[in-house]
Amino acid sequence: MPAWAEKLRRWAPGIWLGVVLTVGLLAAPAAFEALAREQAGAFVRALFGREAATSLMLGVLLLMLERRVAARSGGSQFSANMMLVAGAMLCTVMGYYGLQPAMEAARLGQGGALSFGQLHALSLTLYGIKALLVAALSLRASSG
Repeated sequence: MPAWAEKLRRWAPGIWLGVVLTVGLLAAPAAFEALAREQAGAFVRALFGREAATSLMLGVLLLMLERRVAARSGGSQFSANMMLVAGAMLCTVMGYYGLQPAMEAARLGQGGALSFGQLHALSLTLYGIKALLVAALSLRASSG
């Protein structure tokens, strides 16, 4: 693997973790402190949409890089790093693309069996799991 690709494979998880933590711990809470509730909600929905797309792009990039490492080493095509990436991507798909439409419907009073608060708790849980998976991936990437 070229040196630039190896550097990218080691740096990308840290960048991904930075995005996840910045959005979840800084930007979203700050929006609700600085803006009216409705404006903050609209801003945060857009912010999490961009975060989800970024997460999927970084996830695909890392899967391709990890697959090259696995193919080069002749080992299993499913390394621990690949499982961490896949798990984080699954959390993104379920949490944003799966729950977001249901949360929007519940917010408008058109929800199904679960309330907005329950759906929000599920979404937050998936986001937290994603953050932990990306943190573990980042630690593994930085340790060599």
